[in-house]
Amino acid sequence: MAAAETSGTVAAPGRWSLHGKMALVTGGTRGIGRAVVEELAALGAAVHTCSRNEAELGERLKEWEARGFRVTVSVCDLSARDQRERLIRDVANRFGGKLDILVNNVGTNIRKPTTEYSADEYSFLMATNLESAYHLCQLGHPLLKASGSGSIVFISSVAGIVALFSGTIYAMTKGAMNQLTKNLACEWAKDNIRTNCVAPGYILTSLSEGILANKEFEGSVKSRTPLRRVGEPAEISSLVAFLCMPGSTYITGQTIAVDGGMTVNGLYPS
Repeated sequence: MAAAETSGTVAAPGRWSLHGKMALVTGGTRGIGRAVVEELAALGAAVHTCSRNEAELGERLKEWEARGFRVTVSVCDLSARDQRERLIRDVANRFGGKLDILVNNVGTNIRKPTTEYSADEYSFLMATNLESAYHLCQLGHPLLKASGSGSIVFISSVAGIVALFSGTIYAMTKGAMNQLTKNLACEWAKDNIRTNCVAPGYILTSLSEGILANKEFEGSVKSRTPLRRVGEPAEISSLVAFLCMPGSTYITGQTIAVDGGMTVNGLYPS
């Protein structure tokens, strides 16, 4: 019997690898950021990451070196414009003026009623969550373009898609990030830069551990989740890695919710 004919192209070597890629992951010492750093490094990428906490950076760096990961670090407060500029200069010097992957992960939250936010709290959340990501894209654009195949991944939240009751300012920053994803995907496609967004639900991180410590609240979250559990950081980092791989080169402008099926099944808001 004659061999069956096949259509399409044969998968190229390295299609599911990041070997030789250079990545910047912001906020990489804990939670989702740490998982992303380790995922990308395990797949062969050289990764640079940053944090405001110098001691924590040092601890993580020792762990990564012991595992054979190619990771370098910078102490950086991304809410400050001059420190963002210094970070990108450092990355450009380390990576020879090119950058293949930019993962905008840094984010924080202050949960309180809308009427109780101060002007300083508003400015801090906007600068940390949104302005930093926007500015790093601006600064990183020449490096991503120089790579010939750049990939930007934003770490957003389902709070930017539905009313999650996690604070209006946090939700505003994530909603804006989702829209930024679409616009950059269209504007920078000509430069061979793809832009996608991952929007997690409740994930076991230092940002959520306080609120999830309330067993009644945790039970409420799980009861509205088809998978009946909170997510793990590695379940986010695997998707981020895919969006950075050669195997995803036709995917751009997408915001992908990773929340155990809550929004997909119409179970938000409560």
